[in-house]
Amino acid sequence: MEDSIKSQDTIVFGFAWYRPEQWQRIREISADADDLHDSYLEWLQSAEEKFQELRSSGLRVEKVDVHSEALILWCNELGLEINGEARSRYVAERLKELDRNQSLT
Repeated sequence: MEDSIKSQDTIVFGFAWYRPEQWQRIREISADADDLHDSYLEWLQSAEEKFQELRSSGLRVEKVDVHSEALILWCNELGLEINGEARSRYVAERLKELDRNQSLT
C-alpha cells in the first residue's frame, strides 16, 4: 500500500490512494483482487486508519492517486502483472515524479 523515497534527507512514504470511481476498475484489473476490499467504503475506512496510524507515528506520508488506466499502461510497459507489488512500485515512481516536479517549482 505504501512505498518510500528520500526527499531532502526526509523519508517520504507514498500511500496508494484510490478514488471511488476507480476502485471497481482496480479490482477488475488486479491479479490479487481477492486480497482487496470488496467495496470502496471498506477500503477507504481501512486506508484512512492506516494513513493516520503512519502519520501519528511521525512518518511523512503522502497520498498518491492511482488511476487504473495509467497503472495498466505502466505495468504493460514494464511487463508486470498488476498486483500489490506492482501497485507499490507504481506509487513509488509516481511519488518520485511528484517530488521532482515540486523541486522544479
